[in-house]
Amino acid sequence: MIRFFTEDITYNLPKKQVTRQWLKQQAKLEGYDLGELNYIFCSDEYLLNVNREHLDHDYYTDIITFDNSEEEGKIDGDLFISIDRVTDNAGQLNVPADTELRRVLAHGLLHLCGYGDKSEEEAKRMRQKEEEWLSAFPTT
Repeated sequence: MIRFFTEDITYNLPKKQVTRQWLKQQAKLEGYDLGELNYIFCSDEYLLNVNREHLDHDYYTDIITFDNSEEEGKIDGDLFISIDRVTDNAGQLNVPADTELRRVLAHGLLHLCGYGDKSEEEAKRMRQKEEEWLSAFPTT
């Protein structure tokens, strides 16, 4: 089950049902079933506080992913996304905000599928997977 929530902002994800199906399909292609996946949309400040409290990091980020999985092959997690950061990044990258948001949605789920992004090689692989997933998003 994939659910979308907001914390300290008002945000309505476009194409919710299509997005759910896309994420579920992509996880399945990676060999995973989805259990409970909660995407929580919030502000920069809210996510900064999550970053400080839970990870001891004092910087802004677009997403923080918490893996709650307990069963092999089944993904459960909470993914906090700063809509402020996504919007800002989309402007800097000169891409539509919806596209950047889908990239971030995919990025978090890819982490839950076991992909990292700490080393240069991992980051390169993560980008390849993000692009692969983005190209699979239904256009109609």
